[in-house]
Amino acid sequence: MIISDYLYGEFEIDDVLAELLLSKPMQRLKGIHQGGASYLVNSQWNVTRYEHSVGVMLLIKQLGGSLEEQIAGLLHDVSHTAFSHVIDFVLENEAEDYHEEIFKEVIHNSEIPIILKKNNLDYEHLLLNATTWHLLEQPAPDLCADRVDYTLRDMYTYGKASFEEIQNFLKDIIIYQGKMCLKSIKSAEWFVKTYYQEVLDFFMDPLNVYAYHKLSHTLKLALDKKIITLADFLKEDEELIVLLKSSNDRQVQCLLKQLHPNVKVRVDQKKFDIYQKNKTRHINPLLYDENRLIRASEVSENVRKMNAAAEEKFQQGVFVKII
Repeated sequence: MIISDYLYGEFEIDDVLAELLLSKPMQRLKGIHQGGASYLVNSQWNVTRYEHSVGVMLLIKQLGGSLEEQIAGLLHDVSHTAFSHVIDFVLENEAEDYHEEIFKEVIHNSEIPIILKKNNLDYEHLLLNATTWHLLEQPAPDLCADRVDYTLRDMYTYGKASFEEIQNFLKDIIIYQGKMCLKSIKSAEWFVKTYYQEVLDFFMDPLNVYAYHKLSHTLKLALDKKIITLADFLKEDEELIVLLKSSNDRQVQCLLKQLHPNVKVRVDQKKFDIYQKNKTRHINPLLYDENRLIRASEVSENVRKMNAAAEEKFQQGVFVKII
């Protein structure tokens, strides 16, 4: 199968990857928005988990990762529930890792193990030990395919990063001692800036905060009233919306009507309606320097300043006033 991506270009992929792409769990991700509730208030915030998963697979392939790691990359998000991380707000899960908690169960109850076994691959080895794959996942503040793809994909789609900037950055990535690192401080500074546009300016955009707050409140109420169940979160976003809309509950209907593209909000620390403190997410890429790895912050004052400013904003949180 030939597959094309607007960031990485055109690739021929192995038959097992093609079969997995067509599987029900992967196809469901076409209906799961990466930004969670955000598309309900801004139709341009519409990147899907499917696009991201394919992107992670192709980035791993582009960087020389094995077929097994490409498979792990493709499937790493199959357990994301409807509206992605909104479930973590519903369940008050501060680690924001509910999809990881149910990953094994979702895989086990799907056709994925059968597809892998047919291709002489062990799904438990491939998918149930995240530490096996060094390109796919790394703890913050390192680069990894997952973190790099969602940042580049979102910021390109939302007009914050140009195609040329992204291609220049991708050309600067090398793998040394199994780790993703960069050849130049210029690329490191650009990615740190772009990453914080993602996790601060987008994730903590007051309109996004509003959407998460309203939708999580709606879903929590619907759960409490048994209008929906936790199992329903394994549907697509719009399927869950249909369930909510089909209920006759006035409270749920009233909350749903407050999620629309004409919402007006602003930041106001004194007269706020919503306060949200997001999970702290830092970035500090490794640089390759004469057969050794050093942190970008060790040689860049700009990176140090951006990290300090990000920490301050993470600690402060977001105060949202509904206009």
